[in-house]
Amino acid sequence: MWYCASFGDDKVLVEKYLTRPRHVEIQVFADKLGGCVYLFERDCSVQRRHQKVLEEAPAPHLPQATREAMGEAAVAAARAVGYVGAGTVEFIMDVDTGKFYFMEMNTRLQVEHPVTEMITGQDLVAWQLAVAAGGALPMKQDQLAIRGHAIEARIYAEDPDKGFLPSTGALLHLATPVESAHVRIDTGVEQGDAISPFYDPMIAKLIVWGETREAALRQMDAALAQYQIVGLSSNVSFLRRIVNHHSFAGGNVDTGLIARHHDELLPPPAAPTARQLALLALAEALAQQAPYPAAAGWRLNGEQTRRFAFRQDEEEYRAALRHQTNGFAISVEGQSFSASAQLNGCQLHAVLDGAAIKAAVARHGAQRVLFENGERLAVEWVDPYGTYYIITIH
Repeated sequence: MWYCASFGDDKVLVEKYLTRPRHVEIQVFADKLGGCVYLFERDCSVQRRHQKVLEEAPAPHLPQATREAMGEAAVAAARAVGYVGAGTVEFIMDVDTGKFYFMEMNTRLQVEHPVTEMITGQDLVAWQLAVAAGGALPMKQDQLAIRGHAIEARIYAEDPDKGFLPSTGALLHLATPVESAHVRIDTGVEQGDAISPFYDPMIAKLIVWGETREAALRQMDAALAQYQIVGLSSNVSFLRRIVNHHSFAGGNVDTGLIARHHDELLPPPAAPTARQLALLALAEALAQQAPYPAAAGWRLNGEQTRRFAFRQDEEEYRAALRHQTNGFAISVEGQSFSASAQLNGCQLHAVLDGAAIKAAVARHGAQRVLFENGERLAVEWVDPYGTYYIITIH
């Protein structure tokens, strides 16, 4: 037969096809003294291009009996080969039947091991060192318990709108959430570093913990809203859309989630709102008047009006900003705003029609990136000495 000629073996391996699979893995640990335990499961079903995007522990809607059966199967697999150290036993689970099947074992800690640390309170690297030194496992199976819920998001330098192609360049602006007992960031880069084409484009791992899954989801949404990256494309906005999507929020996960909800998770870029353009105009005016803010806009016989233009793709948007005694009057896209503002570095503190706003505006070359209320808007600032910069006296 052809397979004998091609492979030198007449054995045929038939794999079961699952129409709605989940990717669930078990963290195991074994020492040289006969000890072996499992530290529960992680659900890694949310994937793009067969690569994990979000991981969580424990797995949503997993029956306790199934959890125990998977853990015991993983321990049995480790014992069968005399395994020592940290290992991850990966299973594929049928959403429709609840049955699970062995896929492979990774002989190491996984990228997503922090979610296991968060729900067990254990330092798995310390466990590795203890076992490598010939010691016993720090805990027995009946001493391990699940506390709360943890979710990890992989922050990548990639462009979701272009098929998740990797993005390279310098991290011109990088601001992250404040770490706490509920928020953890594992990273190896800082502002000014470059993401090259020679290594994995991961920027960081963002891990959150909450007493419940719902609390962890709120923590993740808030943390992602605070993540600011300028200089290259990232998947932060895409991750936030997943976290807020009804399927993921409801725990209805499988490996086809992203493909199934593609249009909702990857919508075309939205046009700038009048509010966003007003904030950009404020930041631009304040940045250009430094270092003489007190005299900026002053005219002996009238008020100064400045006009700015911003470009997104092929569309241009214009804003007119008039200096007044107690602030600014802004006209943009047919809407008018009264405003006052202060700019400290890239931090913009504004009052727009009586509403207090905290935003950030990163300025690099002609690029302007506004971060406000968890949203990110990137535009190009049109040269002020070109066609659209006009000063009039009223």
